[in-house]
Amino acid sequence: MGEAKRRQSKLGDDYGQPERILPWLPITKQQSEAFVTWTTRGAWLGIALMVLFWVTVRFIGPAVGWWTLVE
Repeated sequence: MGEAKRRQSKLGDDYGQPERILPWLPITKQQSEAFVTWTTRGAWLGIALMVLFWVTVRFIGPAVGWWTLVE
């Protein structure tokens, strides 16, 4: 008997199904990896937006405010 047949007889109906993180949690390993990928991208996007906001408030805001006081 080959390894694949042995595994198929052991797993039964679950053979060929994506592996779950925990047996009672309906989330597969592939879904959890996709979640980590998307949240990492979201975190970097948030950091970039925060830096852009900081640059605007720190440098552009005072420069625009100064020019409006001169005129």
